[in-house]
Amino acid sequence: MLASAQMPEEIQIESVPSALVDGLKNRIFAFQDYMLLAVQSVVNIFTPPRYWADTVEQMDIIGVGALVIVAIASFFIGGVLVINTAAQLEKFGMAQLTGEGVSLALVRELGPTITALLIAGRNASGIASELGSMVVTEQVDAMRALGTDPIRKLMTPRVLAMVLMLPLLVATFDFVGLIGGSVTAYFTLRIGTVQFWHVAVDSLVFGDVVQGLAKPFIFALIISTVGCYQGLRVKGGTQGVGRATIAAFVISSVTMIISDLFLSKLFLWLFHR
Repeated sequence: MLASAQMPEEIQIESVPSALVDGLKNRIFAFQDYMLLAVQSVVNIFTPPRYWADTVEQMDIIGVGALVIVAIASFFIGGVLVINTAAQLEKFGMAQLTGEGVSLALVRELGPTITALLIAGRNASGIASELGSMVVTEQVDAMRALGTDPIRKLMTPRVLAMVLMLPLLVATFDFVGLIGGSVTAYFTLRIGTVQFWHVAVDSLVFGDVVQGLAKPFIFALIISTVGCYQGLRVKGGTQGVGRATIAAFVISSVTMIISDLFLSKLFLWLFHR
């Protein structure tokens, strides 16, 4: 009786290490599957057939559809940067250099990062939801049955559209953010618009522009590939679609923030030594 009573506890204790090992294996296999899927989607860009109509449609959804959101957010973020930057510079009597701080912050860091986070919340989750619904309703299986590669048809146009549109959205974010900063600086600090823009533009060097425009390409790959992977690997019916939608935004956002640290360090080492 005593031995039989202790047997379930022994089984439970022995199953904990195996469960941890199995969980680690599943994570490794999932990462391997994601990398293969991402590489295949990028390679498909350079080989026929190409679905240009789908790509243009996705460019409209990703770029034009998010333009208003990005513009509104950037305008007010530029104003907030002016207020906070001026509060520190006024202590040293250098409020006229506010444009320099705002310009560097927007172009180097805030423009690429915040734009990518906005697009991840809007499009990574949307891509996962759309593709996940197609998987659940067996539309993806129907494509395979008809001889159509779902990676080339569904994933590659979204990856290409994201890579093309995110840098343009970041450039829009930077420009509108500087407009918001100049308006705020004029009404709160009485800094002329010409003076603000002169200081803001002159403070930028080639390395700053490269850093601000190179990051969006990396972020675009992360957003699009993670969103497509989560959608195409949905399991568990409609509940799985909901989980994939959340996972697409969370994983892509965290991955971008982590990669941003290393990218910033790399570009500063390359251009500001």
